[in-house]
Amino acid sequence: MRLHAYFRSSTSYRLRIALNLKGLDYEIEPVNLLKSEQRGDAYRARNPFAGVPMLEAGGRDRAQSMAILEWLDEAYPDRPLLPRDAEDRFTVRELSYAIATELHAVNNLPVLQYLKNELGHSQDDIDTWYRHWLMKTLVPVETRLTQLGVKETLHERPGLFEVVLVPQMYNARRFDFDFSGMPNMTRIEAACLALPEFQRAHPDNQPDTPQGA
Repeated sequence: MRLHAYFRSSTSYRLRIALNLKGLDYEIEPVNLLKSEQRGDAYRARNPFAGVPMLEAGGRDRAQSMAILEWLDEAYPDRPLLPRDAEDRFTVRELSYAIATELHAVNNLPVLQYLKNELGHSQDDIDTWYRHWLMKTLVPVETRLTQLGVKETLHERPGLFEVVLVPQMYNARRFDFDFSGMPNMTRIEAACLALPEFQRAHPDNQPDTPQGA
């Protein structure tokens, strides 16, 4: 497998964690989003969405991180990312898709660049936008985790929820988001970051991580 990824992309980070948790071998092919390498003709011919990650696997190029994660779990059922019980799977998807669709979708790099370059918003405006959507989604996620009585992981081991949550928290911290009132998420994050699968996937440890980043 070959993962086309950018070190700081939260969706690339998701895929790296998932591949590590499932024990699958893969190579990293860096794609520099700041240099718009994802918009080049050769890349767009393979991935018309012009984003990362893209996973070369099973004889085709696969785009859209959530679809890839679900495909990985079906194609490689060992070390599943989703629990066996249908109600537990619903809980994982409820929380994971809240972050992926209500938070990440409005805070990803193309949206932020559009706000700045096309609509002329200041960096202060963009930072306010970013934190608004963090609050709107992470507060109810934290409330749900309290209702569920979650400890260090949502279920017995890290899975799809943790794969989605930890990268989003990494990005949120870059925007100085205050997690002090969210003990469930910070406890889960700390437990995950102690694991080698998450450490190897961290943006600081990638082949395209700039020195001093």
